[in-house]
Amino acid sequence: MDNIVRADLINFNAYSSARDEAKSGKIWLNANESPYDVELSNKTKINRYPEKQSADLSHKIAGLFKIKKNQLIISRGSDEVIDLLVRLCCTAGEDAILICPPTYGMYAVSARLQNAEIIQVPLLKSTDFQLDMESILNMKNKQNKNIKIIFLCSPNNPTGNLIKKEDIFSLCEAYAGKSLIVVDEAYIDYADAKSLAEYINKYKNLVILRTFSKAYGLAGARIGFLLANQEIIRWLLKIIAPYPLSAVIAEYVLNRLSDERLADIKNQINAIKAERLKLLTAIKNMPWVKRIWPSEANYLLIETQDAQKIMRTCAEQGVVIREMFDKPGLDHAIRITVGTPEQNTVLIKVLEGIT
Repeated sequence: MDNIVRADLINFNAYSSARDEAKSGKIWLNANESPYDVELSNKTKINRYPEKQSADLSHKIAGLFKIKKNQLIISRGSDEVIDLLVRLCCTAGEDAILICPPTYGMYAVSARLQNAEIIQVPLLKSTDFQLDMESILNMKNKQNKNIKIIFLCSPNNPTGNLIKKEDIFSLCEAYAGKSLIVVDEAYIDYADAKSLAEYINKYKNLVILRTFSKAYGLAGARIGFLLANQEIIRWLLKIIAPYPLSAVIAEYVLNRLSDERLADIKNQINAIKAERLKLLTAIKNMPWVKRIWPSEANYLLIETQDAQKIMRTCAEQGVVIREMFDKPGLDHAIRITVGTPEQNTVLIKVLEGIT
């Protein structure tokens, strides 16, 4: 990691919070908190600062994803760790990230805020949005391109396809010791494929982003997490905020991860996948549809004859979908999230009226 972390941070000392310095005791007088208890229903005291990383929640997540606790950092959504990675690795005005548009926009936003260069190697539309491996690998040998992070989204947002894992592993090998290969798996629960988390021990520069905002139904709770080797985690713990996780949210999410609730979530995932097929079948032959790309996520990317007309008609009927025609290679494209059966029925009826 020494070649990837910003040189000016090599001797960086993390802020030492009162909670880091003393985690047990009978009388706590070290953090300038109110001494008067404010308790939740389960006796969690919220007048006290929370742990930087909830021990109980970390233990639960590590068990779910079959990793060690020191290979995990929990954050306020995966957006926070995207920003942390860029700030950790990219020296302003000198280093770069590489992205493969069309893809999730926050990678570029975080880079701009850090004044890091953004190198774009577009996905290949001709191969249903797979990586342009030749161009990405050629970037490694360009002396003026100090690429610290390659961000890959799989399933990709907004295209919905999985990136070939063989290509991801090839990049891990080619950029070993030079760049982090960050795979954003926000939508992996909807795919007919496994997470790549099991490979973080094999590839030391492989980083996996996960979130509870999608399949787990906790977007408002803002809980994401990053899986990587323990050296990367150790660095991120140095620069993350002292108290990133609310005790209230940590408790709520932990309860949401009970065996009973996880079974409900699995059923909801299966329902979304079934509705995805139903929606695809209903829409594909409508006259305004030019193409629907295969999806391994909870949305469909659709190329249309007139995207603005589709957007306008849906909005008039109170149905909110998202335009994608401002993204590279997606002229007249829209993205539709798969809803409940009732919501999808309304959507289909609206779309059927478009000629």
